[in-house]
Amino acid sequence: MLLPRAQNDARLTNRTLFKVLASAVLLTVVNTGAASGASPAVSANRRDPIHIHERHGNQVTSSNWSGYAVSGAKGSVSTVTGSWVVPSVNCGITPDAYASFWVGIDGYSSNTVEQIGTDSDCQSGLPVYYAWFEFYPHPSFTVNSLAIRPGDVISAAVEYASNGSFTVSLRDVTTGHSFSTSTKMKSAKRSSAEWVIEAPSGGRVLPLADFNTVLYGDNYTSVSGTCSATVGRASGPIGSFGGSVDEITMESKDGTRKSQPSALSNDGSSFTDAWLSAGP
Repeated sequence: MLLPRAQNDARLTNRTLFKVLASAVLLTVVNTGAASGASPAVSANRRDPIHIHERHGNQVTSSNWSGYAVSGAKGSVSTVTGSWVVPSVNCGITPDAYASFWVGIDGYSSNTVEQIGTDSDCQSGLPVYYAWFEFYPHPSFTVNSLAIRPGDVISAAVEYASNGSFTVSLRDVTTGHSFSTSTKMKSAKRSSAEWVIEAPSGGRVLPLADFNTVLYGDNYTSVSGTCSATVGRASGPIGSFGGSVDEITMESKDGTRKSQPSALSNDGSSFTDAWLSAGP
């Protein structure tokens, strides 16, 4: 059945707007990024700001995030770094499920997120691994030039420059290949730094892929100085920010836990996160 002309026009307008936005962001990426053989392409999945269920002191539950966040005053966060080991996924239980592992600035108490990471997904029962970056609410981009494999050690960073631009970079320590790009985000608050395991969105929060356990920080990756941030004049590992550090557990609306971080290591630099259920 044909749609009325007005509905057709609206759909075409929406599609055109998305294509224009995606092209504009990609042009910025290619022209301003220091990319190493990069070939980014628009990704269907998105990594959203946090969807918070409850807060109890420094314990937070969310439907889409797990891991750690450090909060600061508006305009205080300038860098965040992280390292992790790409986990393999079990696609036997949920053949279509997704798990994103990233570091970023914003999204914890603001509507933008400047982030870069890797995915370990299940698509039609098959495992898929790749790198991506996103300047939310702009489209997410897959970095097709990087071949990501389970067991690879990843080092990533997001940095703010005085000219208002953010640079996101990712290096596969195992292969030696890397990617970096920059863009400006005028509305970014720079009020939080994050180390996150996420169930991405595709119009809704998607099922979380069974990644078993992911390892974050230099205690597991031997990449020194990672899982750290600069907030105001202070720089250090996650745990050095004391009462500004929140631990985030991912759970379904009914309270079923999906992903649970461990306590931070004694030096505050490392943690693990365990998959518990697909949700959503």
